[in-house]
Parts: sequence; structure tokens; C-alpha cells
Amino acid sequence: MTKPSGKRSRPFRSLVDRLIWQFVLPSRRAVAVLLTGAAIISAGYAWGGGMIWFWLYNGLFAAVSIVDLATLPKRRDLAVRRVLPDRAEHKQPFDVRIDVSFSQAPRFPVSVEVADDLPLTFREHAPLKGRFEGEDLQLPYTTEASERGDFPLRYIYVRYGGIIGLWYKQARVEAEQVVSVYPDLSNVRGVMASMQDSLVLDGRKLHRKTVSGMELHAIREYSPDDDPRTINWAATARAGRMMTTIRQPEKGKIVTLMIDCGRIMTVELDGRTVLDRSLEAALTLAAVALRQGDQVATLAFSGSLKAYVPPGGGMAHLQTILEALYNLKGDSAETNYARAFDHLLRVQRKRSLIVLFSDMENYLFEEELAPYLLKLRRIHPVVLLSLQDPLLAGWAGSEIRTVQQAYVSSTAQSFELKRRRFAARMSGIGVPVLDVAADRLALAAVNHYLELKSRESI
Repeated sequence: MTKPSGKRSRPFRSLVDRLIWQFVLPSRRAVAVLLTGAAIISAGYAWGGGMIWFWLYNGLFAAVSIVDLATLPKRRDLAVRRVLPDRAEHKQPFDVRIDVSFSQAPRFPVSVEVADDLPLTFREHAPLKGRFEGEDLQLPYTTEASERGDFPLRYIYVRYGGIIGLWYKQARVEAEQVVSVYPDLSNVRGVMASMQDSLVLDGRKLHRKTVSGMELHAIREYSPDDDPRTINWAATARAGRMMTTIRQPEKGKIVTLMIDCGRIMTVELDGRTVLDRSLEAALTLAAVALRQGDQVATLAFSGSLKAYVPPGGGMAHLQTILEALYNLKGDSAETNYARAFDHLLRVQRKRSLIVLFSDMENYLFEEELAPYLLKLRRIHPVVLLSLQDPLLAGWAGSEIRTVQQAYVSSTAQSFELKRRRFAARMSGIGVPVLDVAADRLALAAVNHYLELKSRESI
């Protein structure tokens, strides 16, 4: 009976592991010494007595090598630990530290070289070099991830040499850890750090019109810009100066964020996919809505449903949304709006602002979208968001010098015209379409939400 190939190859795998990761390597100094010895021995043969020089030089080299290897710490005494942050963010640098120590302190200084086993989507780092002189050696480096999700880091590769520096011992140490890469949360942190009446996003203060609502927010001194109809005469009589009543829209409304993860969302714009941009904007909008006292629900979908978070309030709910969405991946399936909207109509019975993050190409060519939007619009206000294509805009406005350029420009202008016609048609049925540049997606979504909020339209 033939044994499985895995059992037959196990001794060979062990042999390869020992030869590659648990063997000794000559250093550059050792190579230089051997090359020098070859020149000396060759000269000795030319002058006579070459064999004497051969044995003398190589015997001396072997003796020094034995001393060098004997003074090196044993591999079993080596201890390596990787220190990672709790979380990393997409396209944002983060610091990692590798600690090297020996259970039996070596008698002589040890030069150490370390390389981490980073995933292919992480920025590589140069080998870390240091000198162990009795205390734990700490070797920091900085990297960043070009994709979101969970990424395993399994091994740490170590190479160390003694005071003579002729030979290196090397080891592959298992240090299995998982680093979670979240979306870029810089906009979310900006919202969280802003005062309630001065939300800041991308360095710009979000201007909100003075709103009138049902809930009493505060009573303050009257200013010339205030509406005279908001003067509180009772408070004015008590305070002896003109006072005004500040009201705010009713809290506790529901905002539902729908995130398309279909094929077109995997297209890159300025180094990030459309899905990455949409996810960052959705999280920013969620932070603002929760900060305003509303509830937020999320639904991610492509050809099937990928994640659903029911409505919840409070800033702690933002962490729930983040944990459900940070590992979203775009796939090759076409977007199935029917399945997503059917699910939403089943689970979301209360009136909710529905914000759909998708792509204009899907909006233009999806025949089932318009009927579902009309059905949703009877109960829920709906907003469609899309990213402008900078390449298309560049072609549409390019200078025409050749027939080919004229054809490209006219085709691009035709697509631009279709996008504007679709936006106008959707606006006619009460569904606004925000087709904005990538760096303004979060700002447009938040401003539109605040405008609806100020008009009590949610």
C-alpha cells in the first residue's frame, strides 16, 4: 500500500527546515577572510610551501570559527516577542516593535538582525539590526496596510552573530498574531472631537442653519441674527434682558446606511477602492447621526447579504457597526438590489432615512432599481451617493487635437450627460443623487443629512 505523500515528505520537510532555518551562515567577514586566505595560499604555492600555508591558514580559520560558534547563545535560549497596536487603520502608518532576549545572558555582545513575516499587502521594512548587551533588545519599525481586514503574522526571522563575527546562527521563531486593519477613521475622530455646535470634517467646519424643531435645546441671550419669533418673553422678563429659545429637531430618528460591495465597487480611485471610500464616508455619517441623537442601522450587500446591524443609538453603537463592517470585501458578483431592498423592507418597518452608497454605473444600468426606489420612497426618504470618475471628467474636458481625441471626448461627455439625466430623473421622483468627488463624499453625505435634519424631513 502506498503511503500518503504528506507522510513520505515529512522527514524531508524537517531536513529542509533544519538546513534553511536552523543552520549557520558565514558572514561577510568570513567570506572576506576566506578570499584573503585563497590569495595568501596561492602566493604560497608560487613561492613554494603552499601546503604549509594551506593547512596553517585553514586550521587557524577553523579554530577561530569554533571559538566564535561556541560563544554564541543557543537557539533554545532565544526569546522573541512582537508588540502590535490594538488596531491599525487602512493606509495609515503604525508602529510595531520586536523584543529580543536570551534566557541565559551571553558573556559577550551579540549582533542581532531581525525580519518580520509581513503579509504581501503590508509595506515592507528593512531588516532590523541591533546589538544585545545584556538587556532586552527592542527593535521598532513602521509599516502600513494597503487593504482592510484581518491579517495573520506568523513568524519572526532572527539571525545573530558573536563578537568575532565570522558566523551567524539563524532561527525562525513562531509568533502567531493577527493584526486587524480598520478603515481610515480620521474623519470619525474629527467628528468625535468636535463640539456639538461646531462639527468639523476634513478641516472644514460644517455650517448648519439655525433650525426650529419640537424639542427645547437651550435658552440664551438674544443676538441680532436670531429670528424675532424665537424670543422667549417669560425668560426675558425674569432675566431683564432679551432672551431667545433654541429648539432642535426631534431626536431618535433612524438612519439606514446601505453599502454596495459588488464588482464595480472594487475599482480603485486615487489608490483606494470605491468600497473603501464609501465605507469611510458611511462610518463618518454614522458618527454624526449618533452624535445628533439618532439611531443608525447598516446593511452591506452584493449578490447576497453580507452584514446587517439593526438600528441602535449611542456612541457605543458605532463600535458595533465598525466591528461588523471593517472586514468587508468587494467581490466579483453583480449587485443584487432586489434582494437587499426586500430584506430592508422586511426588517425596517419604521420610517428611516436610507442612504445608499453605490456607483453610478450600477444606477444607470440596473433596471430593477427605479421601481424599488419608488416603493421605498412611499415610506422612507432615500438618498443615492456615487463617486465621480476623475478619468471620465478629464476625458470630457480634454483639449481636442485629433480625431481619436474627439471620439474619446464625445464618448466621455455622453456618459457625463447620462449621469446628469439620471440625477435629474431621480430628483423628479423625490430621490436626490449626490455624485461627488472622492475626497468630498463624506462631507456631502453629512451635509445632506444635516440639511434634512434641519428641515425635519427624516
